[in-house]
Amino acid sequence: MVKNYRIDVDDGRSHAVCLDLEQEDGGSDLGPSGLELALMSFVGCYAIIFMLTANKMRKAVKDLEVRAEATKSEEVGTITEAKLQISVKADMPEDRVQRIHMLTVKDCPVGKIFEKAGVKIVYNIKIEQQ
Repeated sequence: MVKNYRIDVDDGRSHAVCLDLEQEDGGSDLGPSGLELALMSFVGCYAIIFMLTANKMRKAVKDLEVRAEATKSEEVGTITEAKLQISVKADMPEDRVQRIHMLTVKDCPVGKIFEKAGVKIVYNIKIEQQ
């Protein structure tokens, strides 16, 4: 369904997301833009792959928070840089957290899309021992 700039998209499995533009761009601001959703998907994918990897390694993560900040180039018309701030609370050595991170980056399919698109990705990891 499309109304003005609002569109509902679904995955064919009963999940839907409303996309829209901000009011200043003519939309109704009822949801994220497609580009915002792409960045949100990257953050969500990273977090899920991180937790899956930690579980496979039988390492308990007590809390994981991933925040993203993106730079959009008006010249290019899309995201050119993404910075992920990752906060991990876990009872494991730092080298284990770094290993989980490296495997996550390697296996994150949405991150691969960003990389192939030439987006510069910066990961900042903060580890708190619990």
